[in-house]
Order: sequence, then C-alpha cells, then structure tokens
Amino acid sequence: QVQLVESGGGLVQAGGSLRLSCAASGFSNYGLGWFRQAPGKEREFVAATDRSGGTSYYADFVQGRFTCSRDNAKNTVYLQMNTLKPEDTAVYYCAAGRIGSSYGNDYAYWGQGTQVTVSA
Repeated sequence: QVQLVESGGGLVQAGGSLRLSCAASGFSNYGLGWFRQAPGKEREFVAATDRSGGTSYYADFVQGRFTCSRDNAKNTVYLQMNTLKPEDTAVYYCAAGRIGSSYGNDYAYWGQGTQVTVSA
C-alpha cells in the first residue's frame, strides 16, 4: 500500500520556523516534492529532491529560507522552513513520482497535507 504521511505543521508567528516531515511507505527511491495550497489559490510547487537526494529544487519565493532534504534509509523527505512569512500560510503536501519536478502532474502519489499557519 502506497502511503505518504505529512507531519510538523502548526501555528507560528512571522519569522518563526517549522520542519515538515513526510514518511513514505510502499515504495522507495522516488522523486519527492513539496507543494502547497493557500485558501482561494491554486496548488503551487515549493521544493523537490531527485531520487538520490543529491539535487534539490526550489520555487523562487523560497528565497533561501527553506531546505528540502531526504533520508533514503527512512524513506522520508523533510522541508525545513525558516523565516516564515504570513504568505507562507497554506496546506503543505508531499508527493512522490518517478522524477522530482516542479510540475504536479509528474507525481503519482500525494499525502493528505499538513496545515501551516503563520500569523503576522
């Protein structure tokens, strides 16, 4: 059974930090990515890693604040988020696919999401 479970979301003040985790089961060595969807907006790409975790990709809005990494032994991908802004408020989803990319259609499996709320 393929499953992706996000955790680590919560409510923080602007400037704070959160670390999101996504534990994947039922497969391994897939490209893993993070997307988010804010209220009233379309889902957007945040970050991704390739199968080995050697290369990470980020959306422009990250501006060096986030770090995406993975532990292949645990089949887990992380998103360390620092200097959070109110506009980062969204439901964050992890996804797995044959390749890691910025396009949601490239991912076959999605988690349920974890809420991140950043207060001003």
